[in-house]
Amino acid sequence: MVQPTPRTILVINPNSTKAMTDALKPIIEPLLPSGFRADYYTGPEGRCPPSINDTMTTIESWENCLPELIQMVDQADAFLVACYSDHPIVTDLREHTDKPVIGIMEASLYHALSMLKPGQNFGIVTTGRYWVYALTEGVERILGGKKHFSGVGYTGFHADQLHDVSPDNLDMAMKGATKDVLEDKHCGVICLGCAGMVGMRKSVLDAAEEEGRKIKVVDGVVAGVQVLVGLLEAERQV
Repeated sequence: MVQPTPRTILVINPNSTKAMTDALKPIIEPLLPSGFRADYYTGPEGRCPPSINDTMTTIESWENCLPELIQMVDQADAFLVACYSDHPIVTDLREHTDKPVIGIMEASLYHALSMLKPGQNFGIVTTGRYWVYALTEGVERILGGKKHFSGVGYTGFHADQLHDVSPDNLDMAMKGATKDVLEDKHCGVICLGCAGMVGMRKSVLDAAEEEGRKIKVVDGVVAGVQVLVGLLEAERQV
């Protein structure tokens, strides 16, 4: 019996650091049900920034990745943009395909809202200070406002530094950023605001425990894969 062709999710890392792409694989592969596979794209080295840290590096990423990705729309069934931002690649790629496209920020926000108890808010823990403003603006655009939003805490490290920092210093920075968000006593869910933070939920949970709080943590990469798998499975039922 001929086996059906697996449904393919293209995981897009729109910076040039392949190590960050490789770090996503052990998180994503166990999430894929039978009949699904993931392919991975890393931005072109020498043209894309090694880390997306501000408006300029976002533009560089967009200019150098989008033309290549447009040429790849026939090679996958869905697309996950693994940059925690309101990245223009998400909306622009949607203009070139009817297939599902989602960014990990957008996916995490939908998951966070679905996990809130009445009266609770959600927040984001991210990398550099720039993202406090940029992610707040992104929340407003994606959700149409800031209702239920506790705000953003930041570690002070760029995405490409997260795996080079000593574990103790990274843990301390993650906990500090978490506690900044938890100044909102109504915060019940925190999103990991960087693809490079995969596997770092323990620091967030530990920080909450130190504050006498019990929260839930959303990993945008996990959320994004789950959204796309669900959309593709739903298409099969039509």
